[in-house]
Amino acid sequence: MQELIYHRQLLPAVETHADKVGFVDDHYQGTFADHAQRVFRLHRALRDELGIGPGDRFAVMATNSHEYLELYHAAFLGGGVINPLNLRLAGKELDYIVRDSGTEVVFVDTMFAQHFANAMAASDEPSPIRHVVLIGEGDVPHTMGYEDLLAAVEPTTPDEPDETDPAVLMYTGGTTGLPKGVLLEHRAEMLNLYHVAMTLDFDAQAVFLHQTPMFHAASMGGILGTPSSGGTSVFMPLFDPASAIDLIERHRVTQTVMVPTMIAMLLNHPEFRPERLQTLELLTYGASPMPSAVLDRLIEFYPDLGISQGYGMTECSAVLTWLSADDHRVGGDRLRSAGRPVPGVVLSIRDAEGNALPRGETGEVWARAGNFMREYWHKPEATAEAMADGWYHTGDAGYLDAGNYLFLVDRVKDMIVTGGENVYSAEVESAISTHPAVEQVAIIGIPHDTWGEQVHAIVVLRADATATEDELRDHARELIAGYKVPKSFEFRDTPLPLSGAMKVLKRDLRAPYWEGRGRSVN
Repeated sequence: MQELIYHRQLLPAVETHADKVGFVDDHYQGTFADHAQRVFRLHRALRDELGIGPGDRFAVMATNSHEYLELYHAAFLGGGVINPLNLRLAGKELDYIVRDSGTEVVFVDTMFAQHFANAMAASDEPSPIRHVVLIGEGDVPHTMGYEDLLAAVEPTTPDEPDETDPAVLMYTGGTTGLPKGVLLEHRAEMLNLYHVAMTLDFDAQAVFLHQTPMFHAASMGGILGTPSSGGTSVFMPLFDPASAIDLIERHRVTQTVMVPTMIAMLLNHPEFRPERLQTLELLTYGASPMPSAVLDRLIEFYPDLGISQGYGMTECSAVLTWLSADDHRVGGDRLRSAGRPVPGVVLSIRDAEGNALPRGETGEVWARAGNFMREYWHKPEATAEAMADGWYHTGDAGYLDAGNYLFLVDRVKDMIVTGGENVYSAEVESAISTHPAVEQVAIIGIPHDTWGEQVHAIVVLRADATATEDELRDHARELIAGYKVPKSFEFRDTPLPLSGAMKVLKRDLRAPYWEGRGRSVN
């Protein structure tokens, strides 16, 4: 008997909470029964109207919405393999992903339909897309409407897939060379859901705000866990700090997930007042390091808020470690960690030769568990390299302490080697971020004829605030060793470039300095 399939989660929730309004969008409110009927129609329409079989891929390029959630759930009930597309992909990247994945059906909304059409039209090769289904209404390229598609069939309860069938093909990044497709099975996704459920209370009284992009692996807990527990899902199409404040206040949101950049933007917004977010009970952050100054402000404003951190990546469906709300209350050095492995996950710290390192020593983080990908799509060599020796090689540098807490110091590729010393950019960023005038900071390595690389800071100051290079350098010197302090500074008047997952695009920041220098900026 199979257990690691979403039928075991969603269908009992629908039966228990059939009449409860559980899905709230700008112009939509649906009960659990409504949601099930729409997902069942969609599942059947994928097969009967669009020719999508259980292993076939269909893409989605759209903002957060209840329709996006329906597409995920149809895939997780065995209706096909969902290929969620990063909204910031350039045309050539989109064209590559569509062709590489073998996608022939795509769901778009009004905001991204034309961009997708332009990407396909720009290619020298004929488009492989057979159907473009439009979510919502608009005078944009499409072959059929989403609601018309659902109306064309009668709802039927889907047959169960196998645990080892693929459910998601999620392409990583698209910011460093050609994206890699991560193929994830039902079993891996359900194990990840179980791991998260053992560390985080899913509650039927919870009201969850979807504000991280639904194409991103960080959203999977809300996509799968909230509906299966009977909680209410509220959707924000694209992140905007003023809208986030309004939705949390209006719908009395109790839970959400944000990346640190989003949290900083919210706390710094002119319309922010602590009482407007008073219904929040649990805030989970992840995807990039949390600057100390941002975390300190969050704890100051909300001493009783359950703040937790998840660390992971697309390849593990998405969680490896968890820093709990209790850990945040204990405070101290533990707040600098990414937490301890969730149940079922084992971590090991290895040197460049693959040798295990003792606790306290920094190396690459290796991990193994049942919630990892089957493969990188059509990339057997990359798969073998990433999964060598039966472990996943994360590319992150860190160490484990005596309590088995993982401390991440940087991405291995973001480490700066200056005069033979290793400098981890995240540590320097955390130090400079505590200066009251700093809004954003990114640390990169730039060429230096003597040292090889020098530590360079790119800073955006808060509105109406001032700070000089010497002031920031003196501030950092009080917190970190002298060789880690930036040797050069660059001040910008516009925000730092962000990926679709709200991470700073360091590749773009490095590129002008390393062009023609024979060093990869990836």
